[in-house]
Amino acid sequence: MTPLVDVAFLLLTFFMLTTTFGLPQVMEINLPPSESKGEITEASLLLLRVTEQGSIYWNFGTDSPRPIAWEELKGFLTERSNANPTMITLIKMDRKSKYASMVRMIDELNLTNVTRFSIAPLLDQDKKIIGEVVATTP
Repeated sequence: MTPLVDVAFLLLTFFMLTTTFGLPQVMEINLPPSESKGEITEASLLLLRVTEQGSIYWNFGTDSPRPIAWEELKGFLTERSNANPTMITLIKMDRKSKYASMVRMIDELNLTNVTRFSIAPLLDQDKKIIGEVVATTP
């Protein structure tokens, strides 16, 4: 009977230790106060749209969106943030896009020290704008 008790306590100890070491990894997100209102100029708002397929389109203000590859994104963000330190980035993600795309986008922003960004869903209006760009691009 004693060896069975020893095995039970050994298993209990093992499971207690392994569950405490495997804590979930979380990402800290700071939300602005709900009553804050800030004026943003179109020249300082970078809009990044990520489609369901993972394609990225960028534009400033009311300019026409232009495609950019994931490989070029880091250099592009570094260049733009150095040119305009007050730049605010709005990421519009398609709800059907992969979660890994959003994490990769946030990682790229963190690597390039872009700290002022917001995430929003990609609306039907945005999909229509991207569709027009795709139709006119050879």
